[in-house]
Amino acid sequence: MLYKYNTQNILRQLGSLPKLVIICYPKTMLKTSIIVPLMNETYSLQQTVDIVMTENKNDIFEIIIVVAKRTSTESMGIAQELINKYPDHIRILEQTLPFLGGAMRDAFESVRGSHVIMMASDMETDPHTVKALIATAAARPDIDIIATSRWLTGGGFKGYKTYKAALNFIFQKTFSLLYGTHLTDLTFGFRLYKTEWLKKFIWTELRHPFLFECLIKPLRTGAKIIEIPSPWKSRFEGVSQNNLKIMASYTITGLRLRFMPINNFIKK
Repeated sequence: MLYKYNTQNILRQLGSLPKLVIICYPKTMLKTSIIVPLMNETYSLQQTVDIVMTENKNDIFEIIIVVAKRTSTESMGIAQELINKYPDHIRILEQTLPFLGGAMRDAFESVRGSHVIMMASDMETDPHTVKALIATAAARPDIDIIATSRWLTGGGFKGYKTYKAALNFIFQKTFSLLYGTHLTDLTFGFRLYKTEWLKKFIWTELRHPFLFECLIKPLRTGAKIIEIPSPWKSRFEGVSQNNLKIMASYTITGLRLRFMPINNFIKK
């Protein structure tokens, strides 16, 4: 015999039952946009996207590969192969602003998902960590930003020069004290954001210090931020666009934004 249920019948029956009714909802899938700037990476880009899609396909809304005029022909070829392989998920965005920060800023304006992950295309950011970022976001909807840290247990550095690690440690300790935060890694550009936190600020940095700016502006305005560990390893292909001069400019950015009035960097 077939029974036809409607909402009123169900409520009537539940009301007549002297028992506790627990309603279980299915797991909520995130609608995640992933930003991957591309310059001269090939195999590492392919490996990054394949791992992310294999482990997280149901939670990925789009992967935005940001390219520039300087992006190599070989890298563009790999990007096209990925579009052919994942036509419903991959799209190319040609950046209009220069450098890494410009690529990220252009992508922030273009994202369509509920959450955004920023990461690298050179395997310096571990693509396996994306699964942990998404799982943490699903379990902690109260959190605005989930950052990754190389300094937590389970993180670490591979192929990083000792003096650079020492300078990074001093930098992180200094600015965590200056900003009064528990965070251990303020400059690692591998994070998950609720999208609205990327839309509310006036961004100014164009080079690598943008990775610092886009964490400390939300931090100063009360964003709820937690960290999970993730390892860093040196790229095995392509040429890094970072150098000591750019790294030193992080300090200028950190000091400038620490004392800037909040109203000066929030969109009206």
